[in-house]
Amino acid sequence: MIKNYINGKLLEPVSEKYFDNYDPAIGEAYGIVPDSDERDVELAVAAAEAAFPAWAATPPDERSRIMFKIAELIKRDLAEFARAECIDNGKPLTLAKTVDIPRAIKNFEFFASAIHGFASESHNIEGEAVNYTLRNPIGIVGAISPWNLPLYLFTWKIAPALITGNCVIAKPSEITPMTAFLLSEACIEAGLPEGVLNIVHGYGHKVGKAITAHPKIKAITFTGGTKTGADIASVVAPMFKKLSLELGGKNPNIIFADANYEKMLSTTVMSSFRNQGEICLCGSRVFVEKPIYEKFKKDFVERTKALKIGDPLQNDTDQGAIVSKEHMEKVLGYIKLAQEEGGTVLCGGNQFIPEGRCDNGWFIEPTIIEGLAYNCRTNQEEIFGPVVTITPFETEEEVLMMANSTEYGLASIIWTENLSRAHRMAANIQTGIVWINCWMVRDLRTPFGGMKSSGVGREGGMEALRFFTEPKNVCVKL
Repeated sequence: MIKNYINGKLLEPVSEKYFDNYDPAIGEAYGIVPDSDERDVELAVAAAEAAFPAWAATPPDERSRIMFKIAELIKRDLAEFARAECIDNGKPLTLAKTVDIPRAIKNFEFFASAIHGFASESHNIEGEAVNYTLRNPIGIVGAISPWNLPLYLFTWKIAPALITGNCVIAKPSEITPMTAFLLSEACIEAGLPEGVLNIVHGYGHKVGKAITAHPKIKAITFTGGTKTGADIASVVAPMFKKLSLELGGKNPNIIFADANYEKMLSTTVMSSFRNQGEICLCGSRVFVEKPIYEKFKKDFVERTKALKIGDPLQNDTDQGAIVSKEHMEKVLGYIKLAQEEGGTVLCGGNQFIPEGRCDNGWFIEPTIIEGLAYNCRTNQEEIFGPVVTITPFETEEEVLMMANSTEYGLASIIWTENLSRAHRMAANIQTGIVWINCWMVRDLRTPFGGMKSSGVGREGGMEALRFFTEPKNVCVKL
C-alpha cells in the first residue's frame, strides 16, 4: 500500500479511498494508490508553510549534506528502486538499473554540489553606487512529474527546489507512483526535516489541480502533455506564479548521406525505440537523404526486427510494456491512422503477445512507417510510443522545412560529418536541444527545454537554481 508523505510522515489519504496500481507487463493490479484530493494538498501546504522559515535559513552546506545522504540511500537500495520502476512502468529492468535510477541519484548529487557555485551578480557604477543581486528561495513550490521516467524526472524537479531553500509539494504520476513512495522512505531515513518535502499521490484533476491553484504555492514546475500544460498555464498566469513547463515533442532525426553510418544506425534504433519510445526526446520523425535512403530503410527494418520484446524483468529484453492499456490503445490508433493517411508499415504495427507470464500485458511491436506526407497528422502529432516514420529528402532547405513544420520544438538529432553543415542546421532548426552525431548525451549543467508548444522556460544547471529563487537587486550609494 502506497501512502502520502506529508510533514515527515507516511499518511493515508483523508478520503480513505484508493485506486489500483497496475503492472503493465502482466495487465493486472498489484497495489493501491491514495486517491488524494485538495484536503491532502492543504495538509501538505500547512506542513510546508511551517517548515519553510527554518529550511530557508538552513546553511547550504547542511541542505547539501542531507541531499547527499538521500542519494546514498537510493544508491544503497538501487536494485529495489530499479525493480519497482520496472514493474510500475513496464520499462526493461536493465534500463532502470543503468539509466533511470542512477540518473535520479545524480540529480541529487549534482544539485547538492551545484549550490556551492551558485553566484549572484554585482554591477559597479563608477564612483556612484554598487548594485548586487540577492537570490532568495521562493517559498512553497509545486512539482508535477510524468510517468515515462518516474524517479528520474521527479528528482530533476525536487532536487534544485530543495537545495535553494524551498519547500516542495510534489505529485508523481498516478500511473507510476512506486519509486516516489520509496523516495519518501529514503527522505525519512536521511533526516530531511518534516514538511520540507511533501509527496501527495492521486489523480491530476484532483491533486494536480489543487496544487496548481493553491494561492500559497508560488511556483509550478510541470513535465507532461502540451494540453495539460496549457490548462496549467491558464490557471497559473492570472495568479502571477512562476511557471516552468516541459511539454511534448515530435523530434526530427535528420540523417545526411555522409553520416558515420554504423554509429548513426545503431543510435537511431535506440533513439527511436528506447523505453518503448516513451521518451519526449525520442526521434520519432526520421528524415534520410535520398542517396542512402533505400540502404538505410533495409538496415533499419532489419535491426528493429531483431529487438527482443517481452518480459521487462528479463535481462535480455530490449523493449518492455506500454505503460497502460489506455496508452497502448492510443498508440495502436495512431498506427491505424497512419495507414489511413497512406502510410506503409514496414515492420511492426501490431499489439505483441509474449509467451509466459506476460501474455496479458500491454505490448506493441516496434513500428516503422514510410510513405506519409510530412504534414499529415501522424507526422505532426505526438504519439509517444514505439512508432517512427521515415521520409527521404534531397536538400537542407527541404528537410529544415519539414523538420520545423510541427507545433513542437523540443529536440533534434543531426547526423553529418560536414562541420559547416552541422552548424548551419543547428542554427536554423527550431528546437531547444540539438544533438549532432549523438543522442541523449546529457550534461546536467546545460539548459534543458523546448521551443514553441514544447514548453516554457528551461530546467537544468544554473537555470533551475535561478527558477527556484527570487532575485532582488540591492543598490548601495557610495
